[in-house]
Amino acid sequence: MSDFLEIIEKPLSDNIYLLAGWRQWADAGSISSGLPQYLIQQTNARKIGSISPDGFYIFQIPGTHDLVRPLVKFKNGYPEFLETERNEFFYSGDRKNGLVIFLGDEPHMDVDRYTGAILEAAKTWGVKRIIGLGGVYGELPYDLERMVSSVYSLPQLKDELDHLGVNLSEYQGGASIGSYICGQASQRKMEYVSFYGFVPTYDFSDTNQNVNGITIENDYTAWLGIMQRVNHMLKLELDLTDLQEKSEHLRKLMDEKIEEIDRSAPEIDIRNYLQRLKDDFDETIFQPHDDFWEEELGRLFDKFDPDDEPETKPLS
Repeated sequence: MSDFLEIIEKPLSDNIYLLAGWRQWADAGSISSGLPQYLIQQTNARKIGSISPDGFYIFQIPGTHDLVRPLVKFKNGYPEFLETERNEFFYSGDRKNGLVIFLGDEPHMDVDRYTGAILEAAKTWGVKRIIGLGGVYGELPYDLERMVSSVYSLPQLKDELDHLGVNLSEYQGGASIGSYICGQASQRKMEYVSFYGFVPTYDFSDTNQNVNGITIENDYTAWLGIMQRVNHMLKLELDLTDLQEKSEHLRKLMDEKIEEIDRSAPEIDIRNYLQRLKDDFDETIFQPHDDFWEEELGRLFDKFDPDDEPETKPLS
């Protein structure tokens, strides 16, 4: 085992999955950083491992001032706080199903060694599948379900994704840490799937210098859409009630913000702008096939009243 990978505990669940997120470049709506932290707190997950930061991070880049420097806080000359990179594994589960949650800082260098440590930990714990998280900003309706894009490491995973209401990515460009790990997992014949949620953002700076725009810091609606897919795919049965409530509250806050902009800056014509986005948006509502047929059968049987027996007469 690598000397920079620390394994504290080996869970004994029959089925172990790993959900991974990072404080990273592709973190719109805090999908990659906020959602794992939320799940760690919600499931009371305990720490079971970590990756040492040694050799993965740059202290400074000449000419960029504090772009990558760690934050420090002093009080009366004494250091109260020093931010350091953290890459930690947490675990929550039972004898049947277990979920390892990884939350880390995207590395600046030596990505092969960093990726190898995550995949090595997954093998050590007998992880069946790794789920990576990412977020991308876009001009999208805030009051509809989020679009989710996906990549996968092995050809046989495509059939599952075809039933999860996702768009299979055609992206070409600079790699995020999630897409890099997907490529490495493919070479090692390991199951890896990434879900990238598309998060609404609106820029009005060209129309009104006093209204910059709207950016959603924690997109609970995107978190919910992704976790519904994770829940279904891995059969985890995580309680998503709190996320549903947070998503509904987020929509109300957005409604209020739109109303405020409509009153204060009518020249933006924000309602027509949002309506145009809706008209051009093809909403994909996540509804697993088995859930769909269960609902349809329920409707079918509801049509028949058990007390309403048909009249019969004996055969002569």
